[in-house]
Amino acid sequence: MSEPNEKGAIAIGPRIVASGGFELLYREGMALIEEVATYLDGEGRADSRILSREASFLYATESMRLTTRLMQLASWLLLQRAVNEGEISKENARSEKEKVKFSATPSGRGGPGYDQLPQALRDYIDQGDRLFDRVMQLDTLERGKLPELDPGVANGIADQLARLKAAFGRS
Repeated sequence: MSEPNEKGAIAIGPRIVASGGFELLYREGMALIEEVATYLDGEGRADSRILSREASFLYATESMRLTTRLMQLASWLLLQRAVNEGEISKENARSEKEKVKFSATPSGRGGPGYDQLPQALRDYIDQGDRLFDRVMQLDTLERGKLPELDPGVANGIADQLARLKAAFGRS
């Protein structure tokens, strides 16, 4: 059973992280890593050769960012899997996870020349960003914290809930 946190709420994050949902995320993450590596070593190499000089430089930059991000995610996923399988303690994993400094997602995806990059690379970048977001949410939950909500989103959710209550309250 989970212990209540300082606010009296029970932390469900560790249960979510230890659930089957993590296993799905793990498989998706590892499959993406393998897929990207195959692309960059094969088709991506051929794609990069036909790019303009500027786009070729951007390709190299973005593919390095993507590779770095995916290796950081692989490290997190492997550590969490080791915890779930009882190979290491949560405290040891947390200590090791602190050593993994995730690269910041560039605030301005796109920019000059981005649309000249091969669509496959752009798709992999998007998939990597989505995987990163999911891992960060799980990491936050695993630490027993609540993810921060954008006030605009939080209000949007409250508005939707109010609408649902009003709709079902009438029937």
